[in-house]
Amino acid sequence: MLLVFSTSVWAVSPYIQGDAVPAGTVQAVANSVETKLKNAGFKVVGKYFPKDLAGHGVVVATDDAMLREVGASGGYAVLGAAIRVGVKANGSVAYTNPDYWQRAYLRRDFEKREPAVKAVQERLKGALGAGKPQGGDELPANLASYRYMIGMERVDSPKNKLAEYDSFNEAVKVVRDNLAKGVGKTSKVYEIVLPDRKLAVFGVAMNDGANSDGEWLKKIEMQENVAGLPYEIYVVGNEVGAPHGRFRIALAFPDVGMGQFMRISSLPNVIIETMSAVAGTDKKSTTDAWQ
Repeated sequence: MLLVFSTSVWAVSPYIQGDAVPAGTVQAVANSVETKLKNAGFKVVGKYFPKDLAGHGVVVATDDAMLREVGASGGYAVLGAAIRVGVKANGSVAYTNPDYWQRAYLRRDFEKREPAVKAVQERLKGALGAGKPQGGDELPANLASYRYMIGMERVDSPKNKLAEYDSFNEAVKVVRDNLAKGVGKTSKVYEIVLPDRKLAVFGVAMNDGANSDGEWLKKIEMQENVAGLPYEIYVVGNEVGAPHGRFRIALAFPDVGMGQFMRISSLPNVIIETMSAVAGTDKKSTTDAWQ
């Protein structure tokens, strides 16, 4: 009993409930959240209303102080550049917990940068409120090397690499241009570029029928945690990559069981193919489905 109690106390959740705002259209709710974020000094870089998920949306923001930490850490830390706030037409709000996501993306650098992470978390609390945690939980010690199950991918999986170009600028241009063209039935939700650090991350909306973000989120019954969207593609130096589906989806929804993940058994392969198209290459996988 003591062990169970200790685990529950020290575990970290991916999302935090914010204070509700007046109900209305989901776009109006998103606008209310955008105003709160801007008033607190955050920069809003995109809004997303997933196809096939009526009444749900995501406001994406960033913060200069956090970007400095991400840039200094480099590499996969760029995945932690965005703060995502899930909203619903009924006025409910839930945002990504920096303490959870930055442990996973800053990894060994987290302890050194923890004061900055905590400062951002306090500012989010002031802007949006801080109610109950939601979305499941993980022990903090597990997040730096997180994987869903033995044998599955971590954040630094070599499978993440999709393409390589002659320069950082060329890699960014390819991704930006392909998203503008809607390659792979995608569209851009946001982009955050740190040119001096040669780091960039793009939020990618996947709009392809049964594999659209709204459809697969409903299949695993995670609509309440819409702040897990959108998916990312990133540029580090001259390489383009995307986190493997079996890592990124599980990290966003740690309380989802294998039975639920089997409902989207082909999605990791779909993600590889979709993000490869955005990266300007043709990469297929037939061995990394949920199984």
